[in-house]
Amino acid sequence: MSRVNDYLSAAGVFFLATVDGDQPRLRPLGAHKEMDGKVLFGVGDFKAVYRQLCANPKCEIVACKNDGHWMRYTGRAVFETDEKYAQAMLDDAPHLRNIYNEQTGHKMAVFHLEDATAVDIPVMGDGESLL
Repeated sequence: MSRVNDYLSAAGVFFLATVDGDQPRLRPLGAHKEMDGKVLFGVGDFKAVYRQLCANPKCEIVACKNDGHWMRYTGRAVFETDEKYAQAMLDDAPHLRNIYNEQTGHKMAVFHLEDATAVDIPVMGDGESLL
């Protein structure tokens, strides 16, 4: 998992693809954390992305690095039930506390991917598994 987490850190911004009915949806994300052997991601429980992942947990994350390589991380989103994961993510990104707090009533829903594959793909050529 460290290789996936390091890849996401190097990319900075990455993209999460979900489906909304029969329509693909893609959005940029940046919040991620490696903890307990998992790479964790956070989304607002009040957002469409959360509802989409609950309805169909199959998703894909793509991250691009400056060297022309890109990673495809594909799997099934599984939401964490232990609040420690959301707290750890907010501790790493305190600016998100402006969104996720008791005053707004918004909560960060944290998930990781199971049954996942991760491939580092060069501009030309075959990819290499990161898992």
